Amino acid sequence: MSIVEQPQAAARSAPAAFANRRQPVTLAMYDRMIAAGVFDPAENHPLELIGGDLHMMSPIGDRHADAVDWLARWSQLVVDPAAVLVRIQNPLAIPGSESAPQPDIAWVAFRRYADRRPQPAEVSLLIEVADTSLAFDTEVKAGLYAAAGIADYWVVDLISRGVIVFRDPRAGRYETRSTHRDDNAVRPLARPSAVLVPAELFATE
Repeated sequence: MSIVEQPQAAARSAPAAFANRRQPVTLAMYDRMIAAGVFDPAENHPLELIGGDLHMMSPIGDRHADAVDWLARWSQLVVDPAAVLVRIQNPLAIPGSESAPQPDIAWVAFRRYADRRPQPAEVSLLIEVADTSLAFDTEVKAGLYAAAGIADYWVVDLISRGVIVFRDPRAGRYETRSTHRDDNAVRPLARPSAVLVPAELFATE
């Protein structure tokens, strides 16, 4: 995702019903807030629940949007549509950490999710696009996803024009981290025949 503010900043701009809340926001509480219309639909900065805290995300810039568009198109072309659903900037549920992150791209088990969010066991690939949120995505979110056992997590670094790949989650961290640039292609664990070439992702035609 784009810029992620500190939890305290998000709380100050959040509705009064929870602005002064000191205990963590649980997934159940978050769902009740959504159902009750607590969040102002006119709010320009969407919120994301991470580790019991509400984080405010900034509007998406053109480079970020372009990368998400390209990744969405690439994903739709390479997945098995009978087995994988490609979700774009929609939430997951990680109950053990009271989190509902909204990754830019998620490959999840194919089904309808009108009744619930996808769970970590249903995720085969997550991708975040980062510029100023790079530290948050490679540290906080990487730890969150590793603890949830998500095997393949990529961060597209718009600043250095690379794709950072996190794999082998163990004890709340990824044992393997590699960076792919230019023609150094990356292949999803769930679809080894698929190839993403960073040079194509960062092309500016």
